Amino acid sequence: MLDIYKTIDNNLIKMDSFDEKCWINLINPTPEEIDKVATELEVDIDFLKAPLDDEESSRIEIENNQIFILVDVPVVEKEDDSYVYYTLPLGIILLEKKIITICLKENYVINQFVKNRVKNFYTFKRNRFLLQLLFRISSIYLIYLKQIDKMSSNIEKQLHKSMKNKELIQLLDLEKSLVYFSTSLKANEIVLEKILKLEVVKLYPEDQDLLEDVIIENKQAIEMATIYSNILSGMMDAFASVISNNLNIVMKVLTSITIIMAIPTMFASFYGMNVTLPMQNSPYAFAVIATMSVLFSAIAFVFLLKKNMF
Repeated sequence: MLDIYKTIDNNLIKMDSFDEKCWINLINPTPEEIDKVATELEVDIDFLKAPLDDEESSRIEIENNQIFILVDVPVVEKEDDSYVYYTLPLGIILLEKKIITICLKENYVINQFVKNRVKNFYTFKRNRFLLQLLFRISSIYLIYLKQIDKMSSNIEKQLHKSMKNKELIQLLDLEKSLVYFSTSLKANEIVLEKILKLEVVKLYPEDQDLLEDVIIENKQAIEMATIYSNILSGMMDAFASVISNNLNIVMKVLTSITIIMAIPTMFASFYGMNVTLPMQNSPYAFAVIATMSVLFSAIAFVFLLKKNMF
């Protein structure tokens, strides 16, 4: 998908051509769309293809007066009854009077700009737009991290009474998401530090403050991801033991019930043999045997109860 936007009279307008001071947004573009942008805007085609590889790492490259910035953006998708969090590369190419963004999938960050929900967003303020993108990316990491923490708390409540692996698998997925987030945030941090130190982008004083805010948000997200990951890891170990202990309790109770039920069976087996037995001719034999079975079962129940077998 190839969309072109331009701010006109404080409104974001969709364009049909590559005007000056416009924003070109590519979402999972076709080869034809990539060739069109590369040819008409003379953009390095490697810059356009790099974000389409989900294994690409964050970095900055400068070539032929084109600044290529690759960062990881968080993405969430719903699968069945749960949510899956992961990261995707987002490419940002700064041309002399245009800016290009490329990503494999639609994401919350880009959609906020497309819907013009970002305050003071203008396509003609190229460098400010870049910093606003980076700030939104760091902010959405924090939002998703809080969502993950809330989900893990809900799963924790279910685990108190659970004897199944479903909740542990859900926690494992969340822990995997936190690893993705932590790795991506640390890679993004390197990119942000390079932008600040190398001055690859011309920044005005207010832009400098915004970049510092982005770095602070990113550092906070890294700390949160690390803390939540450590908590989740410890929680998984603890509840793996809880599930095993719950299962042991059930097995203990079932074993105790089996022992108690075996006593009447034992009496019935003895007096069901085809041999000479005491009281075999007595009219009270059944009552006596039944009474003894109940009595011995009751004794066994009291004994096991005192041993905390129930």
